[in-house]
Amino acid sequence: MTKTITRLFDDYADATNALHDLERLGIPNSHISIVASNADGAHGAADTTLGDVDDHGDVSRGVSTGAAVGGVGGLLAGLGLLAIPGLGPIVAAGWLASTVVGAGIGAAGGAATGTIVGALKDAGHTDDEAHVYSEGVRRGGTLLSARVEDDLVADAEASLDRHRSVDATTRGAAYRQDGWSTFDDTAPAYTPSEVVAERDRYRSPTTTAY
Repeated sequence: MTKTITRLFDDYADATNALHDLERLGIPNSHISIVASNADGAHGAADTTLGDVDDHGDVSRGVSTGAAVGGVGGLLAGLGLLAIPGLGPIVAAGWLASTVVGAGIGAAGGAATGTIVGALKDAGHTDDEAHVYSEGVRRGGTLLSARVEDDLVADAEASLDRHRSVDATTRGAAYRQDGWSTFDDTAPAYTPSEVVAERDRYRSPTTTAY
């Protein structure tokens, strides 16, 4: 059996380091997904065109892939630039990307589709976790999620936590202090300056910037 484990990271570099640890554990790329904010344009010019996703969750249409956004192989080679209502500009790859793109296309076409919140809940996360994780991406974070065999769960969780992942309960409480309640896919995307301010708010003195 498998368990889906997910973590939010304030810094993309921390998330990719954790991703490489998961790959070294032998977790297949097809079982890993990454969704990262590109609201500050760190990964290239944002695209307003929604991309297609292949059977492996790789984004096949968009401004950029792999090497241009910091990936030279593995899952990161399938990264693509997208613009998704609620999340804003992102780069994404993996199984969760399929849901994110589907939600964006549905929103653009007026159709009712799944959402990133729904996908995370379907994967076994609580309602609160799903909303905090989604809001975290909207505010400039990176979400890393993996479907892991039971015998690797402890090692995989240790790998994610070793790279300064965010505790969803603590972060949700911080959001609510400012009046936030739930992720709203109709809310305006964060501006580059807002993303920088949000990251600086939580970044520790030892954390490396993008």
